[in-house]
Amino acid sequence: MSETFLPFSRPSISRAAIDDVVACLESGWITTGPRVAQFTEALKDYLGAPYVLPLASATAGLHLTLLAMGIKPGDEVITTPMTFAATLNTIVLAGAKPVLVDIEPDTLNINLNEVEDAITDKTRVIMPVHFAGLPVDLDHLYEIADRHDLRVIEDAAHAIGAEYKGKRIGSRGDTQVFSFHPNKNMTTGEGGCVATQDEELARKIGLLRFHGIDRESWNRYGKSGNQDYEIVLPGYKYNMMDIQAAIGLHQLKELDQFILRREELANRYQEALIDWPQWTLPGNPPYPHRHAWHLYTPLLNEVTAKMNRDEFMQTMKEKNIGTGLHYRAVHLYPFYRERFGFKEGDFPHAEYVSERIVSLPLFPAMTDADHDRVLDVMYSIFK
Repeated sequence: MSETFLPFSRPSISRAAIDDVVACLESGWITTGPRVAQFTEALKDYLGAPYVLPLASATAGLHLTLLAMGIKPGDEVITTPMTFAATLNTIVLAGAKPVLVDIEPDTLNINLNEVEDAITDKTRVIMPVHFAGLPVDLDHLYEIADRHDLRVIEDAAHAIGAEYKGKRIGSRGDTQVFSFHPNKNMTTGEGGCVATQDEELARKIGLLRFHGIDRESWNRYGKSGNQDYEIVLPGYKYNMMDIQAAIGLHQLKELDQFILRREELANRYQEALIDWPQWTLPGNPPYPHRHAWHLYTPLLNEVTAKMNRDEFMQTMKEKNIGTGLHYRAVHLYPFYRERFGFKEGDFPHAEYVSERIVSLPLFPAMTDADHDRVLDVMYSIFK
């Protein structure tokens, strides 16, 4: 057994990015400043979005977008139970009620055929998740939203670089929120951004992200700046720092290469595991798309594997292979059970997946030898 632990994810930070962070630190300007402005323009160009707002996290992006859309107590937001808790947490923090719709068992994305049944006169927003970087069917999604006059917030935390019918996620539709967490396809340490087609929404988010102040601090404290400002609403402290943007500028240039390598590794898993009875592999929808492969998440078939998912993950750890759990179905956490009355059996596909899903190692710096090692260890477990 190798003595070196192989994590399920690891960011690739170039020497140039590190040098730029050092230059940022030495410049004396480390909070929101010129590098964030440069990163904003680079994101606009990459995503094809007219308005982009870098933030401290994707969670901040979801929260501010809901607030900027005027979501209030009594409103309902439709989303999926198969996601990180931040998706639902931000709905609750905005004062609204999360209304859940089960997933498609093969793609793990929200089942759009069931969304319409969940719409009431209190519904204001549909918030799908592009799970693991696989785009939902946007034509179907926006046809529903347009017919019912609903806003759409695409939780694209997994999906920067993904494409739907030849267009990047972020270039069309209503509003998208991306994550730059260290295990995502690109990182700024922590961070995220909102991309939108809506100028007024962008203006509101711009105010909400930094105390409701009507101008950026670096424009106030520079030589030609004016330190006077107005507070036009009570805002939050959700701004991105130049230190983060210094990393992000370099990561964005490498993103497409990162995704190409992720795709190679994911296809390698698909080809190697296709005949293993222990696994159900990720599905592929019929519409044209580019999968960002943030995660590779097969389902463990407990009967043929002769172990459950948690036992498999523990065994892999003992053999120095890291794995991830993305995710337990959110409606089964105590807060959501107690607050909204969710229970086992409400969303059977999400619950089935929740008990069996596992993230296998997948990151751009992973070598073919690393990949072979993962498969060899799995082979030794299942014989």
